[in-house]
Amino acid sequence: MPSNDARTLLRTALPTAAAGVIAVAVSAGVAGGKGAIGAAIATVVVICFMGIGLLVLERTAKNLPHLFQAMGLMLYTAQLLLLLIFVAVFKDTTLFNPKAFAATLVALTLVWIGMQARAHMKAKILYVEPDSEAQKPTKSGSSS
Repeated sequence: MPSNDARTLLRTALPTAAAGVIAVAVSAGVAGGKGAIGAAIATVVVICFMGIGLLVLERTAKNLPHLFQAMGLMLYTAQLLLLLIFVAVFKDTTLFNPKAFAATLVALTLVWIGMQARAHMKAKILYVEPDSEAQKPTKSGSSS
């Protein structure tokens, strides 16, 4: 993984994980142990779903730059639909508190998207790849 990709992943995953720890603590206080379990599962789900999406998007940007914008829109739509399906599947579960799970899922998705936007704004990404020294054109003409 190139250093810029790793930096972007760290700048999004770490604040999301920190917000997840806070969500687990708040959910434990509000909904007890099942709330904490729901928030912890939501934290893992968001970091996995969004992390995989970020890696796919970074690879697309490098390999197929002309598809980057369309892929980004399709990827975010697919991620949100998958998260919605995940909430719908577990809405009646007794393994954890579904309200704490859903609230944490939404909050951490917003944290991830915000941190990803911030990481991209702070990144110093070249728009044009600079040529190497060997490929630079030489001046033509005679020197007097």
